[in-house]
Amino acid sequence: MSTAGSPATPGHTAPDTSLTAGRRARELDRTVDGEAVDVLVVGLGATGAGVALDAAARGLSVAAIDAHDLAFGTSRWSSKLVHGGLRYLASAQLDVAHESAVERGVLMERTAPHLVGAQPFVLPLTPLVPRGQAALARAGFRAGDGLRLAARTARATLPAPRRLSAVETRHLAPAVRGAGLRGGLLSWDGRLTDDARLVTAIARTAAGRGARLLTRVRALELTGSGARVRDELTGEEGEIRARAVINASGVWAGGLVDGIRVRPSRGTHLVLREGRLGPLPAGLHIPVPGETNRFVLVLPQDDGRVYVGLTDEPVEGDVPDVPTAPEADIGFLLDVLACALDVPVHRDDVAGAFAGLRPLLDTTAAAGSGAAPRTADVSRRHAVLTSADGVITVVGGKLTTYRRMAEDAVDAAVAAHRLPAGPSPTAALPLVGAAPPRLLAALRAPRRLIRRYGTEAPAVHALGARDPRLREPVLDGHPVTRAELVWAIRHEGALDESDLLDRRTRIGLITSDRTAALPAAREAVGEALGSR
Repeated sequence: MSTAGSPATPGHTAPDTSLTAGRRARELDRTVDGEAVDVLVVGLGATGAGVALDAAARGLSVAAIDAHDLAFGTSRWSSKLVHGGLRYLASAQLDVAHESAVERGVLMERTAPHLVGAQPFVLPLTPLVPRGQAALARAGFRAGDGLRLAARTARATLPAPRRLSAVETRHLAPAVRGAGLRGGLLSWDGRLTDDARLVTAIARTAAGRGARLLTRVRALELTGSGARVRDELTGEEGEIRARAVINASGVWAGGLVDGIRVRPSRGTHLVLREGRLGPLPAGLHIPVPGETNRFVLVLPQDDGRVYVGLTDEPVEGDVPDVPTAPEADIGFLLDVLACALDVPVHRDDVAGAFAGLRPLLDTTAAAGSGAAPRTADVSRRHAVLTSADGVITVVGGKLTTYRRMAEDAVDAAVAAHRLPAGPSPTAALPLVGAAPPRLLAALRAPRRLIRRYGTEAPAVHALGARDPRLREPVLDGHPVTRAELVWAIRHEGALDESDLLDRRTRIGLITSDRTAALPAAREAVGEALGSR
């Protein structure tokens, strides 16, 4: 079975959006040392997958490669939020704020309503939040609602912010300290079911448009006319020729193209078990003491976990494949929690932690500005840069604006290389699984599956109906079933246990859970290999 972001018209076959090991092998054979494609994309995070989709949706031939897996880098380490740009209003980055609000609306109402929904947040007005700061925050939330209006996002999609009484605040945030509580501020933003699942949906939608998605293929050298690559599964090397090359490798972009300077910024999150903080009807904005526009977020998840984040610290030296969360970051987040919660959270309560690196563009050298600013103050604007030999690099930005970043990069490639393509259609192109909310609500499948798979949820659920063993959870106390592992291998490009546990599901964020789930993941991969 294969589905696409939009249904097939009568008399036409639905596009094949399934990513499998067999498809990868066939398309790798066609692409390496084969005929030139219009566009070669390097990197398959949200931006790279978005570039592949944008170019393919314009009718261009596309190959997209990644040394590892879909969403291997920064795109799986976010706060799982689709921000409306409120933070950028405070720093007078009006263009970034408006762009973020527009792209949030695109995701919530058109391209991915199954993956992005409204998330309520409470900012508790504790004694540590001065009245002046509370007034600024309230004004900021109203300005954020103005951004929603300017972006033409419906009120039904994102409700209005409002003041809460102390009783209402305690109802929505029972863990908040009651002593001296003056009430709270309620606001709304977009929340992703899972950032890595968004990348998978983008990539599969691109595949349905003919893009060749090649994971485990490393770019060894880039030029304006292609790349020397290595298949990381076999070690074989070859060339991919292209009329345009777009470097979307994020924090690794500078290692592939001369002259690109990236200032990685580390964002760390804690992972707590759901019961540690009690019921969480809403997320929390907890002001960082001594900062006027910086918050720690408490983010309840659908899988029985809670994320707490995030930090914003510069990273020096080589960029690791998988960043680690340092104890200093963990201690900082625990200290901020202690400022606002009645429930004590100790180091032993932290079940897991993860850190991602933001690929911020370093402009300090060019500007000659002396001391570099804090990474928290570096602009989140994205940039599209062209090297002397014609490689186009897209860098900066953030998860929310991936689609606009991709559109700008493909626009640059089309103009520079005179590719036969019109304007981008992706603002109105539903991703795999997307449908209007009323149709999603009518699907006969568990709500949790619909929030992860959209219109494909009944097919995932049906795997368990045909084989009762697949209805079993992968591990006790976690909602992911064996059917979801099978689906990931058959349709979502998962090739090994790490793909299954660390990206198609997020079981691996807690080491002990990952260890317990590993036998089921190995069994799923083994059965898939045996059935080929």
